[in-house]
Amino acid sequence: QVFHWEKIDNGFCGTIDDVAVYVEQRSDALGVHAKAASASSRCVGEHGQDAHATKLLVRNYFALDHPLAEICASFPDDPIMNAARKFCRGLRIIRQSRWECLATFICSSMKQIAHIRQISRRLRERFGDARKIDNGAGGSRATSTGRPARVDEPGGESINHLVYTFPSAQRVAESSEKELRECALGYRAKNLLATARLVRSRAADLDAWAALSDVDLREKLCQLPGVGAKVANCVMLFAYERLRAFPIDVWIERVLREKYFPRKRKVTRQRLRAFSELYFGKHGGYAQQYLFHHARAAARSHRTAKIDDQERRNLSARGR
Repeated sequence: QVFHWEKIDNGFCGTIDDVAVYVEQRSDALGVHAKAASASSRCVGEHGQDAHATKLLVRNYFALDHPLAEICASFPDDPIMNAARKFCRGLRIIRQSRWECLATFICSSMKQIAHIRQISRRLRERFGDARKIDNGAGGSRATSTGRPARVDEPGGESINHLVYTFPSAQRVAESSEKELRECALGYRAKNLLATARLVRSRAADLDAWAALSDVDLREKLCQLPGVGAKVANCVMLFAYERLRAFPIDVWIERVLREKYFPRKRKVTRQRLRAFSELYFGKHGGYAQQYLFHHARAAARSHRTAKIDDQERRNLSARGR
């Protein structure tokens, strides 16, 4: 869903809009330390109005108001979906900034996740604003997950970390294609620059598009440079909260073909799209994320098992 969060200490550092955030899971509570964009970098995780604003910011970003039990109960009752639901317990669709989400997925075309993370980092470091954040040791508070939960004091030593905000459409629009290519975008630089300029001029009014129907929103998004059906569905799901949107990438296409159409050699992508929209229903986007994460985790586990098996064979051969 997002590509810029970094594992630090026992949690993760990143930014939500222009706020630097350290977040850490503590049992049934979400520990948060945040610093605003003000010159004083005042800690927003302390008592008072700022603490309330931070709680709202974090709850909104991580969609802690989504009725997760109800959503998961709406998934199809089949062995594949049930295994994914059990494995991905607690996974949520976060709410991203529309511009950041759109820009990031334009950059993601034909790229692996590690490469997308690299592009995101370079764009942030070159065109974004620096923010310092730490793990909150020594005095910041935790925000709860939206139900009664323990509020913990962070322990251990403070770990300072530098993060960068995602550059605005205005800032990207003022850059050159050459500068964007230097951030490892390749041919995507041209598309990102053109889209940023459309957003800056409001020819593409991302906020106004929130009022459109799913069909019209997808059509508008697909008119932007570098945006096809998959990217449009990702943006609809992660930035516009259109929970029916079901992005089909190589991982999900493989799951659909192997698990839901195992005996059919030729299934068109159009049929896969029609099937996924009908079969997974109004929370199809959530189902997609559960299937996606489960499939990737299973693939990693399989690769690890193969490596371990090969190492055992090598050791056995050397011992003869």
